[in-house]
Amino acid sequence: MAKKKKKPGEPKTIENRKARHDYWIEDTLEVGIMLVGTEVKSIRDGNISLAEGYVRVQEQPPALYLHGINIGEYGPAGPGQHSAVRTRKLLAHKREILKLARRVTQKGMTVVPLRLYFKNGYAKLLIGVGRGRRKGDKRQAIAERESRRDVDRAMSRRM
Repeated sequence: MAKKKKKPGEPKTIENRKARHDYWIEDTLEVGIMLVGTEVKSIRDGNISLAEGYVRVQEQPPALYLHGINIGEYGPAGPGQHSAVRTRKLLAHKREILKLARRVTQKGMTVVPLRLYFKNGYAKLLIGVGRGRRKGDKRQAIAERESRRDVDRAMSRRM
């Protein structure tokens, strides 16, 4: 199947498919992200990896920090580059941060980045509160997905 071409005004999104595979996502939240200029240009070029990233919630003072994502260097920027892997602050309301902090204190809960995109010129990050899946859960999810795909194929042939 051919890829759909994006329209010029359509924002580019970077997905973290590994997060949906490794975690049961129970709740999501859209937050802003503090970036420097070369990071924004690099993200627009698609030079970013969210797969290794995770979010730390700090209660006092309420803050969210994004760790472990890799935003590659922007070539034309020259010597004034940003560091590729650094801690970045996330922007959210105080009550949302405190709500996340209460959720994360439960055993097995973590906050992971799901999707990065631009909205009205601002970089937004969709984060999710999830519970880790075990190996058996992952296998079961794969089996369900394949059986659903087989049923859809059979139904499309029948039509």
